[in-house]
Parts: sequence; C-alpha cells; structure tokens
Amino acid sequence: MSRSAFHDWFERTAKIVSEEEQNMYRTARQLFKRSRGSLGSRQLCKNLIRAGFNVGRYRTRSIMRKLKLVVTQRHAYKVTTKRKHSDSVADNLLKQQFNPAQENLVWAGDVTYLRTNQG
Repeated sequence: MSRSAFHDWFERTAKIVSEEEQNMYRTARQLFKRSRGSLGSRQLCKNLIRAGFNVGRYRTRSIMRKLKLVVTQRHAYKVTTKRKHSDSVADNLLKQQFNPAQENLVWAGDVTYLRTNQG
C-alpha cells in the first residue's frame, strides 16, 4: 500500500450506519438465504419494498455487493426416463456375461436421450 493511500484511509472518517439501514441489511440477508441464493436484485428489491423499506433496484445492487450476496443459478432436475409399470420388461439375455464368445454377437446402446412422440 502506498504511503498516500494509507494516510487517505487513516484520515477518512468512519461511516456511521443507521439502525434502519442495519435492519435492511439483516432483512436482505434473510430474504436471500430463504431463497437459497437465487434472488437477484430485482426480486430482492421487490421483497424489501414489501418488507417496508424505501429502496430502489440500484441501491439493492450496491447492498448485494456490500453484503457479498452472489446469485447462484440452480438447474432444474430433468427426468430422462419414465417407465410405465404396465409395460413388460425385456428378458435378460446377457446375464452379466459382458465378454461374448465372438464379435457382433451382443450389442448394447442407450437411446434415452432421443425424443419420441410419447416423450
């Protein structure tokens, strides 16, 4: 750190945080935690306004930066296979014999990623 930066920091007056602002920080943290880290500045702003705070979106962004609230995107779980229990199950012809006696005797593949008319 340079000498001039240190003296600038040392002579700078400490910022006093009001009780209302402290309550807003606490509420913002709680709302963000309750959303499991998925509230962005727009939704957090709306929720803070509902909670009775007078805040705009850009102030909400600066609050999120100050409190180090970073949004994490959650990925939806997608079911790739849906089995109907009424369908019959194919016979187990391989019976754990994964080393066939000759070539092209046994073939295996996975087509669960292909779209069909049934889904």
